[in-house]
Amino acid sequence: MLASNYPFLDIMWSMFIFFAWVIWIAILFMILADNFRRTDHSGWAKAGWTLFVIFVPLIGVIVYVITRPDILQQTKKA
Repeated sequence: MLASNYPFLDIMWSMFIFFAWVIWIAILFMILADNFRRTDHSGWAKAGWTLFVIFVPLIGVIVYVITRPDILQQTKKA
């Protein structure tokens, strides 16, 4: 009865939004864990990146991923 008022595309859209939200939370936790694990940042830099990623979500994550130095390249040089 109740499902007759909720078409299939609305169900698919709701599932898409829900899983996009879950993926966003997972990416946010990975970025924050990486940020606080880094030793080349000061406390203020970690706080700044945290606020930037939380208050400007999509752009903050993209900028963090682009500007993060590649650790594998640094270990190959040493």
